[in-house]
Amino acid sequence: MHCRFSLPGVLVAAAVLLALTASCGKTQMPVNNPAIINKALYDTASCFYVDFDAYPEEMRNLPIGIFDSGTGGLTVLEKLLSLDHFDNITGKAGRDSILDFAGEHFVYLADQANMPYGNYAAEGNTAYLQELVIKDAIFLLGDRYFANGIEEEPSGRKPRAKIIVVACNTATAYGLPLIQSLLDQSGTGVKVIGVIDAGVNATLDELNLQGDEAPFAIGVLATPGTIASGVYERTIRDALKARGITTRIDIVSEGGDGFAEAVDSDPDYVNPNLFAPSSSYRGPVLGDGENDIHPELLKAYHFDFSDNQILARRNPGGSYATLQLNSAANYARFNIVSLLERHRRSEKGTPIRSIILGCTHYPFQLETLKDMLAYLREYREDGRYPYRDLIADTVTFIDPAIYTAIDCYQTLREDGNLAYRITPTQTEAYISIPSNLLEDDCLTRDGHLTYQYKYARKPGTEEQTTKPVPFSHDNIDPNNLQRIEELLPYSYALIAPTLK
Repeated sequence: MHCRFSLPGVLVAAAVLLALTASCGKTQMPVNNPAIINKALYDTASCFYVDFDAYPEEMRNLPIGIFDSGTGGLTVLEKLLSLDHFDNITGKAGRDSILDFAGEHFVYLADQANMPYGNYAAEGNTAYLQELVIKDAIFLLGDRYFANGIEEEPSGRKPRAKIIVVACNTATAYGLPLIQSLLDQSGTGVKVIGVIDAGVNATLDELNLQGDEAPFAIGVLATPGTIASGVYERTIRDALKARGITTRIDIVSEGGDGFAEAVDSDPDYVNPNLFAPSSSYRGPVLGDGENDIHPELLKAYHFDFSDNQILARRNPGGSYATLQLNSAANYARFNIVSLLERHRRSEKGTPIRSIILGCTHYPFQLETLKDMLAYLREYREDGRYPYRDLIADTVTFIDPAIYTAIDCYQTLREDGNLAYRITPTQTEAYISIPSNLLEDDCLTRDGHLTYQYKYARKPGTEEQTTKPVPFSHDNIDPNNLQRIEELLPYSYALIAPTLK
């Protein structure tokens, strides 16, 4: 596919080879670095170069940087904004009725144009996913942004981040070590925090295991990419070993195909304006495959068919010929049933005691997930209860966001980088959009990157196929904005007044 791009710095190709003057006093690019890291550290002609020598030594007044593949990461921002877990004077655990991050400034990036991140692994393009993750970090570490979608060079100026919070499980799974490497080489002292370790440690803390206990299971709901990486199972197993826990614990994981995208109102997965099945739909379909909607489980799924939340077409005999999910709530229903079905078919028989919400988008549907678990506990089929024994009397849903916020506070306090401002908290929010210089065949009718183009891009170039711009009514889906207003009041209160 041939597309046009904004290519700052590419016209003088030789400069890429000659620009070996390093920030942090280095004069040679490490050969084991991905190209994007070398561009950020050494290539002054690159649009991805960051002048780390200009980073202030005193960082406590800089903002906290957060990024996600979409608006789901605002659930992490919300926990940061609302956290009151510590005594602000002593730093010890204990509420003091003063918000722990009072007076802090935040910069948030939603890489909406390039989501869903989980599909890059499925398409065999993890190298480009890793580059996207590093570019997200570069944006937070840099001081520029595009004021609008038609600028060829970024004219906006923003503060650099004093810490990076990776609010995306897939980005953490595939890119956290690379961000850490970039930061280590930058010499700035900026640290990075991911959501996965926080979620796993929180799960084990909540379980409060004491000696030998009866076997049980932990469920993980995450994107297909996160599940495919195996990072949650590895991290859980490592944490159990480190804590000396010998209880048999089964781990059952479900990759939520389309769940995160539905929460972010991606039109390839949900479209409230449709009343019949769509040819562009990319969510689960009817079938007997592992990730399909199984016709024999329709009663168990307990789908909401009202207000075109399901798009269906029937056969002459009345059975469904086509069935498409068309609401985030129905994706939540489908995924919790799929998790329990996977565990039931394994015949391990252990009750699930905790479910980790391994995607920052999923807490938006927490109430639906809880309601479905209660429904499935009582669900009866042919005189039996297929799921009852697989659901513990008490099941804890773990949202890693709050534990990530706690980790962030402790890290900043230990480093002496809390701002301790008495002025109001501020947030700058940015979202990526497709470059206006892309040709039409790279874009869908509604202006998104086409699936084919999005997942076929190659790493290591100067191509700026997307641009980070401020949140606005033009680039935030109104359904998403309403969801943020209803469920994330702290974030909405700071973001809404900035929208144009």
